[in-house]
Amino acid sequence: MRRVYLRLFDIKQKIDYKIEILAGLTVALALIPEAVAFSIIAGLPPLVGLYAAFMMGLVTAIIGGRPGMISGATGAIAVVIVALAKTHGIEYVFATVVMAGLIQMIVGFLKLGKLIRLVPHPVMFGFVNGLAIIIFLSQLVQFKTVVNGEQVWLSGQALYLMLGLVALTIAIIAILPRFTKAVPASLVAIVVVFLIVVGFNIDTKTVGDIASISGGFPPFHIPAVPYSLETLKIIFPYAAIMAGVGLIESLLTLNLIDEITETRGSGNKECVAQGSANILSGLFFGMGGCAMIGQSLINISSGARARLSGIVAAVMLLVFIMFGAPLIERMPMAALTGVMIMVSIGTFEWASFKLVGKMPRHDIFVIVVVAGITVLLHNLALAVLIGVIISSLVFAWESAKRIRARKYVDDSGIKHYEIYGPLFFGSVTAFNEKFDVLGDPDEVVIDFKESRVADMSGIEALNKLTERYRKINKKLHLRHLSDDCRILLKNADQVIEVSILEDPTYHVATDKMI
Repeated sequence: MRRVYLRLFDIKQKIDYKIEILAGLTVALALIPEAVAFSIIAGLPPLVGLYAAFMMGLVTAIIGGRPGMISGATGAIAVVIVALAKTHGIEYVFATVVMAGLIQMIVGFLKLGKLIRLVPHPVMFGFVNGLAIIIFLSQLVQFKTVVNGEQVWLSGQALYLMLGLVALTIAIIAILPRFTKAVPASLVAIVVVFLIVVGFNIDTKTVGDIASISGGFPPFHIPAVPYSLETLKIIFPYAAIMAGVGLIESLLTLNLIDEITETRGSGNKECVAQGSANILSGLFFGMGGCAMIGQSLINISSGARARLSGIVAAVMLLVFIMFGAPLIERMPMAALTGVMIMVSIGTFEWASFKLVGKMPRHDIFVIVVVAGITVLLHNLALAVLIGVIISSLVFAWESAKRIRARKYVDDSGIKHYEIYGPLFFGSVTAFNEKFDVLGDPDEVVIDFKESRVADMSGIEALNKLTERYRKINKKLHLRHLSDDCRILLKNADQVIEVSILEDPTYHVATDKMI
């Protein structure tokens, strides 16, 4: 099919209509079992998850900051709201989703999406690997059945059929791209397995065995909760956590898709889009959501790069709900399970194994910790936060060890301290240990040409040092300090020797700047 340029919603994209439409159709099929499963986890009706997937997918596809990324109902959000759904009911969930959307929009308008840049690469590795393991483990439930109210593993012919169909799906996805990429391999695999199951009347688990997906257009619905301070106290903590988890997962997924496609999305724009989508989701009977890494990778691996695929996925999902439920409910879960297993394999950063022995040990530790927390607790926000904290502490410790001083006495008997490395809260102790205040001559020069004062802890360390020299009537010169450092030093007029032409122009981080 001829490639053309299309300006869609003010974003210029190179569109291959066939690839975009087929990729969107594949994603729509993959969205159904995920949305149903996550709504059940949250203790909500299946249609609530499906409506959320439709609304989240459509809005973020149109106005989001990352063309090609797919959003919908997710497990991370389901885990957050399950307690609220049990204690206060579905109406409070809708109100929480709307409030979470408002918080996310505020984050976007304040341009705080750029804070995702503070997430180190080892944390990204851990995040991706943890999610890949979760995606894989979540597919194992398809190899179970309910007997006397309890889930037990399949056995005998049922197990062999399931394994065979999953293996066929995986084989098609793995082999077909070697011959042609004209049609998404995932879609071909789903269709082939579906035709085999229907044609040979094979008795295997289908989408309809999970829940019915039949419904109408999402109804507009204002959450029926008391508009009071008491209600706000109930929903705000959940909304804040939901907003944070949703943005972290969405922005990390955005970064991952950026790396795969070698393009750059807009984090702030994505925050606004996620917020808008959640507000509409809460008003149209949806449980809310965020970016879905699995479905996003299905979309990207199918060749989609523009907004059209996401729009098609959302619209087709609604079409399935309204008109195609009887057919889609016959879709074998083995096909969708095989697709998601391939997604998990493609998601895992296998290169991280090659880096063992080549990366610093603390980076490997961060990867393992983040992946472990993600898998064990299913708490993405906590995993990323802990990973960032560990990385930050390690960075501060390593930077603190780099401060050093070159000491010498010139022909005039003046002692010089040439400081190398940053002076900040972590290096203050090592900095103070460099000086022999009592043993120094009457005149001392401290040169910061190869150093910089990074925070108020560094400024306070200089204040105390100048006071120590002052008390024993020794003359001290501080050279090559920035203007803001000289202003903040209490004893600046008495101790600083200014060399304007050589003074750096960096700025110290103060409370006003923060």
